[in-house]
Amino acid sequence: MENIRTPIVCMLGHVDHGKTTTLDKIRGSTVAERESGAITQHIGATEIPIDIIDNLCGPLLNKEDFKVPGLLFIDTPGHHAFTSLRSRGGSLADIAVLVVDATDGFQPQTEEALDILKRYKTPFVVALNKIDKIPGWQTTQNSPFQKSITKQKNKTQTKLEEKIYEIVGNLHEAGFQSERFDRVKDYSNTVGIIPISAKTGEGIPDLLMVLVGVAQQYFQQNLIVETQKPGKGTVLEVKEEKGLGKTIDVILYDGVINVGDQILIGSHQNPIKTKIRSLLKPKPTQEIRETGQKFQKAQKVDAASGIKIVAPNLDNVFAGYPFQVINNQNEQKIKQEMQSQVNEILIETETSGVIVKADTIGSLEAIVKDLKESNINIRKATIGDVSKRDVVEAETIEEKLDRVILAFDVNTIPEAKKHAKNKDVEIFTSKVIYRLIEKYEEWVQEIKQKREKQRLEKIIRPGKIELLPDHTFRQNNPAIVGVKVHSNIRPGYRLMKKNGQPIGELKEIQDRGEKANKAEAGKEVAVSISGPTVGRQIEEGDILYVDIPEKHAKIIEKELKDKLTEPEKQTFQEITEIKRKQNKFWAI
Repeated sequence: MENIRTPIVCMLGHVDHGKTTTLDKIRGSTVAERESGAITQHIGATEIPIDIIDNLCGPLLNKEDFKVPGLLFIDTPGHHAFTSLRSRGGSLADIAVLVVDATDGFQPQTEEALDILKRYKTPFVVALNKIDKIPGWQTTQNSPFQKSITKQKNKTQTKLEEKIYEIVGNLHEAGFQSERFDRVKDYSNTVGIIPISAKTGEGIPDLLMVLVGVAQQYFQQNLIVETQKPGKGTVLEVKEEKGLGKTIDVILYDGVINVGDQILIGSHQNPIKTKIRSLLKPKPTQEIRETGQKFQKAQKVDAASGIKIVAPNLDNVFAGYPFQVINNQNEQKIKQEMQSQVNEILIETETSGVIVKADTIGSLEAIVKDLKESNINIRKATIGDVSKRDVVEAETIEEKLDRVILAFDVNTIPEAKKHAKNKDVEIFTSKVIYRLIEKYEEWVQEIKQKREKQRLEKIIRPGKIELLPDHTFRQNNPAIVGVKVHSNIRPGYRLMKKNGQPIGELKEIQDRGEKANKAEAGKEVAVSISGPTVGRQIEEGDILYVDIPEKHAKIIEKELKDKLTEPEKQTFQEITEIKRKQNKFWAI
């Protein structure tokens, strides 16, 4: 037997933009409208029946036109819930609501949410929240937007239009066409922007109307489920419950699940087989207050539902893994399919690359995709907190740029943190995917610049000195003379005469009796030169040049010429001429 299941709706957006408040307002409004028991609470989700949506929307909606039974809102708003709700190649959320603060506009997590929606190809609408904060806004509690907007002064309406078109511009930059919802002709190619206030309830009826309409129009075929089929779902959260031990909150999106059913749950090693001891669902709101008991038992649950499963052997289960009822079915085939689904995302190699840790398989999938697009090598990508074992593996990687752990929304255990510090392993953490990758890329750039600086510092630069008259302090072994510096010199540089004849090595520089590691143009210093004797190979008044090797000269010409001082540029030209006269035509 086939049924149309309730569409699954997920809320995303930047922190404090009103995801939870919007959900609470939807729930609060529906509680106020409902008859006893009409609203169904699920674990991790709230189901709003079509009757209640019809009452809230009034003339905006005619329930007779709709076959969808209502809307199932995921209670845990945000990336975590959205990326956990995954199926092969996409999201289980049929539609998403991107909540944007009208006074704050697009923020980092808004961009992140948009990136995730794009990746999963999930249809979405924008709830432009906090319209009550627009200067001059006249509030009408729980009113449809189209009614509220007529009561606003022209100036206020203009201000709102400016906010809307700012969002239209942001979405256009991200590759989406959008418009205010009441001007949208085709939701299949245009994102609807619904102005709302989660505080006053304005626009909430319009939001519900659009969500039901879009679900009905574009997803009806996808919402057909077989009621007798063995259940399939995804793990939303893993929780420790007092008196129950480790439990899993799941969303059942297809089929049916019963107490006593055997299920397989995806894992990063092999699928876990276990037997359902209990199915728990929340008691109605009043009963929670009366009894203080959070759950009531269910023998059987149909899709789409949020349910808590009590079962043994749940230690290696993480959010985002699939589960499936396997009673009398081909267990081996389901295992293989499930593992291949998990293996598409988890990575274990012996190659050089970064180690990635994430809170859910969906988040991991998103990070892995972004890293691959940025051509960043991955050695390992798994779920869970950063352990000492991860650090030990990272420290074996030779290349410093890969001796890194990228940790998304997970903890680093203290032992691992300490070991990482001692072993020069970098751990980057963030709750925003693109920021995590950005942090790593900025660090890589820093390291590369340092390496480049060190490489260029080793390059022998153009130098020139003039031996001062009456400043010979020692004739040889080594010769110690006073010189005027025409272009910077350093100890260790080999010297030559104007005719290109090699003289020896500049061993030491003394500036006013103090040892120096360089001498700049214009200075007069004492230098020691090993090799020549003053009065034979060199004379007071001679000009000596740094003898630059050809390899270094090429690097100066290609990479350093713009960074040379004017005296260095002049000296480099003179050295080049000396080499040419010697028929040593540098290939520069």
